Amino acid sequence: MGRKETEIRDLFETSPIIAAVKDDMGVDHAVETESPVVFVLYGTICTIADIVQRLKDHGKIAIVHADLIVGLSTKEVVVDFIHQNTKADGIISTKASLVKRAIELGMIAGQRTFLIDSMALETTKKQLAVMRPDFMEIMPGVMPGILKIVRTYTDIPLVAGGLISDKKDIIAAFDAGVDAVSTTREELWGL
Repeated sequence: MGRKETEIRDLFETSPIIAAVKDDMGVDHAVETESPVVFVLYGTICTIADIVQRLKDHGKIAIVHADLIVGLSTKEVVVDFIHQNTKADGIISTKASLVKRAIELGMIAGQRTFLIDSMALETTKKQLAVMRPDFMEIMPGVMPGILKIVRTYTDIPLVAGGLISDKKDIIAAFDAGVDAVSTTREELWGL
């Protein structure tokens, strides 16, 4: 396990509930939480630097979902743009090439994967054999049996996200072996 991976695992241990924000009001609430990590799930090429700056001004670790920023391409240069023009600590993406570029730049690099069927599960297993992101976000995060299977594939930090609606979902995800849970449900950020 590398130094950055250990730091991320430690960070998730101290902050197991990650605030995922999808609008400016979410940012306003996230900066008031104790959680040091915020996933940014919205913005445009014109606003992302300001969104990140608001989080950084409150001491937050900002991880931008590169695929969701309007006006940015799906090419590796999007990571260069985020790295050079914002103070983001890292990115999340469903695109392996973007995750790889973030690793090359020394940013926190999260791979988001949607496990919708057995083929997607097998593809995830193959991806993990080829590339080692700093963490993997598994969507939807309400499948404890599948989360347990993914945990057998890898020792990298795992984040369960998507459709997490209550404390029971969070407990089930942790019991399945994930290191953190991301949610846009603000009422869960303080658990």
